Amino acid sequence: MAISVNPYLNFAGNAREAMEFYQGIFGGELRVLKFSDFGMTEMPADGTMHAALVHPNFTIMASDAMPGAEQTWGGTRNYIAFMGDEIEVMSGWFDELAEGGKVGQPLAQQAWGDTYGDVMDKYGIEWLFNIAANTGGDLPS
Repeated sequence: MAISVNPYLNFAGNAREAMEFYQGIFGGELRVLKFSDFGMTEMPADGTMHAALVHPNFTIMASDAMPGAEQTWGGTRNYIAFMGDEIEVMSGWFDELAEGGKVGQPLAQQAWGDTYGDVMDKYGIEWLFNIAANTGGDLPS
Protein backbone atom coordinates (compact mmCIF):
# COMPACT_ATOMS: atom_id res chain seq x y z
CA MET A 1 0.00 0.00 0.00
CA ALA A 2 1.34 3.40 -0.97
CA ILE A 3 0.97 6.49 1.19
CA SER A 4 0.90 10.01 -0.18
CA VAL A 5 0.54 13.51 1.19
CA ASN A 6 -1.50 15.97 -0.83
CA PRO A 7 -1.52 19.64 0.13
CA TYR A 8 -4.94 21.19 0.62
CA LEU A 9 -4.74 24.96 0.20
CA ASN A 10 -7.21 27.60 1.38
CA PHE A 11 -7.76 30.86 -0.47
CA ALA A 12 -9.67 34.06 0.24
CA GLY A 13 -12.06 33.83 -2.73
CA ASN A 14 -9.57 33.21 -5.54
CA ALA A 15 -9.02 29.44 -5.34
CA ARG A 16 -10.07 28.81 -8.97
CA GLU A 17 -7.70 31.51 -10.24
CA ALA A 18 -4.81 30.12 -8.19
CA MET A 19 -5.48 26.54 -9.27
CA GLU A 20 -5.64 27.57 -12.94
CA PHE A 21 -2.30 29.32 -12.42
CA TYR A 22 -0.81 26.13 -10.95
CA GLN A 23 -2.26 24.06 -13.78
CA GLY A 24 -0.52 26.38 -16.24
CA ILE A 25 2.78 25.63 -14.52
CA PHE A 26 2.50 21.94 -13.62
CA GLY A 27 -0.01 20.67 -16.16
CA GLY A 28 -2.41 17.95 -15.05
CA GLU A 29 -6.17 17.77 -14.91
CA LEU A 30 -8.06 20.42 -12.93
CA ARG A 31 -11.46 19.65 -11.45
CA VAL A 32 -13.41 22.43 -9.71
CA LEU A 33 -16.69 22.18 -7.81
CA LYS A 34 -18.52 25.38 -6.85
CA PHE A 35 -20.57 25.96 -3.72
CA SER A 36 -23.63 26.43 -5.94
CA ASP A 37 -23.15 22.91 -7.36
CA PHE A 38 -24.26 21.67 -3.93
CA GLY A 39 -26.84 24.34 -3.10
CA MET A 40 -24.68 25.95 -0.42
CA THR A 41 -26.32 29.37 -0.16
CA GLU A 42 -24.24 30.65 2.79
CA MET A 43 -21.15 30.81 0.54
CA PRO A 44 -20.57 32.72 -2.73
CA ALA A 45 -22.29 30.75 -5.53
CA ASP A 46 -19.24 30.87 -7.81
CA GLY A 47 -16.79 30.20 -4.97
CA THR A 48 -14.71 27.03 -5.00
CA MET A 49 -15.96 24.36 -2.62
CA HIS A 50 -13.31 21.88 -3.75
CA ALA A 51 -10.66 21.84 -6.48
CA ALA A 52 -8.17 19.14 -7.33
CA LEU A 53 -5.22 19.48 -9.69
CA VAL A 54 -4.24 15.91 -10.50
CA HIS A 55 -0.73 15.52 -11.88
CA PRO A 56 0.81 12.10 -12.60
CA ASN A 57 3.16 12.56 -9.61
CA PHE A 58 1.07 14.55 -7.11
CA THR A 59 -2.30 16.15 -6.38
CA ILE A 60 -2.88 19.67 -5.08
CA MET A 61 -6.30 20.40 -3.62
CA ALA A 62 -7.87 23.71 -2.62
CA SER A 63 -10.99 25.59 -1.63
CA ASP A 64 -12.13 29.08 -0.83
CA ALA A 65 -12.12 29.78 2.90
CA MET A 66 -15.14 30.74 4.95
CA PRO A 67 -15.61 34.53 4.85
CA GLY A 68 -13.18 36.23 7.25
CA ALA A 69 -10.96 33.15 7.71
CA GLU A 70 -7.96 34.88 6.15
CA GLN A 71 -7.91 37.30 9.10
CA THR A 72 -6.77 34.42 11.33
CA TRP A 73 -4.07 33.07 9.01
CA GLY A 74 -1.24 35.27 10.24
CA GLY A 75 2.08 34.74 8.46
CA THR A 76 3.10 31.69 6.53
CA ARG A 77 0.33 29.09 6.59
CA ASN A 78 2.28 26.23 5.07
CA TYR A 79 5.09 25.27 2.76
CA ILE A 80 4.87 22.90 -0.17
CA ALA A 81 8.13 21.07 -0.76
CA PHE A 82 9.19 19.51 -4.04
CA MET A 83 11.97 16.96 -3.76
CA GLY A 84 13.40 15.40 -6.88
CA ASP A 85 16.19 15.22 -9.39
CA GLU A 86 14.65 16.70 -12.55
CA ILE A 87 16.62 19.93 -12.56
CA GLU A 88 15.18 21.45 -15.74
CA VAL A 89 11.55 20.71 -14.84
CA MET A 90 11.87 21.81 -11.23
CA SER A 91 13.86 24.98 -11.93
CA GLY A 92 11.27 25.88 -14.58
CA TRP A 93 8.48 25.46 -12.04
CA PHE A 94 10.44 27.60 -9.57
CA ASP A 95 10.82 30.41 -12.12
CA GLU A 96 7.13 30.32 -13.08
CA LEU A 97 5.98 30.39 -9.45
CA ALA A 98 8.24 33.40 -8.89
CA GLU A 99 6.40 35.44 -11.56
CA GLY A 100 4.44 38.04 -9.61
CA GLY A 101 5.72 36.53 -6.37
CA LYS A 102 8.90 36.83 -4.35
CA VAL A 103 12.00 34.65 -4.27
CA GLY A 104 13.20 34.05 -0.71
CA GLN A 105 16.25 31.91 -1.53
CA PRO A 106 17.32 31.72 -5.17
CA LEU A 107 18.03 28.23 -6.47
CA ALA A 108 21.67 27.52 -5.62
CA GLN A 109 23.87 24.64 -4.57
CA GLN A 110 23.86 24.21 -0.81
CA ALA A 111 26.28 22.82 1.78
CA TRP A 112 24.50 19.45 1.70
CA GLY A 113 25.26 19.20 -2.03
CA ASP A 114 21.76 19.63 -3.42
CA THR A 115 20.31 22.67 -5.16
CA TYR A 116 17.75 24.44 -2.98
CA GLY A 117 15.53 27.49 -3.28
CA ASP A 118 12.25 28.86 -1.97
CA VAL A 119 9.67 31.17 -3.43
CA MET A 120 6.38 32.71 -2.34
CA ASP A 121 3.93 32.84 -5.24
CA LYS A 122 1.57 35.71 -5.96
CA TYR A 123 -1.12 34.00 -3.85
CA GLY A 124 1.05 33.90 -0.72
CA ILE A 125 1.82 30.16 -0.90
CA GLU A 126 5.44 29.25 -0.18
CA TRP A 127 7.15 26.56 -2.25
CA LEU A 128 10.41 24.81 -1.35
CA PHE A 129 12.54 23.09 -3.98
CA ASN A 130 15.30 20.61 -3.22
CA ILE A 131 16.93 19.21 -6.34
CA ALA A 132 19.16 16.22 -5.66
CA ALA A 133 22.87 16.48 -6.42
CA ASN A 134 24.47 14.51 -9.22
CA THR A 135 21.70 15.22 -11.70
CA GLY A 136 24.21 15.42 -14.50
CA GLY A 137 23.88 19.09 -15.24
CA ASP A 138 23.88 22.64 -14.02
CA LEU A 139 20.86 24.84 -13.54
CA PRO A 140 19.45 25.99 -16.87
CA SER A 141 20.19 29.63 -17.61
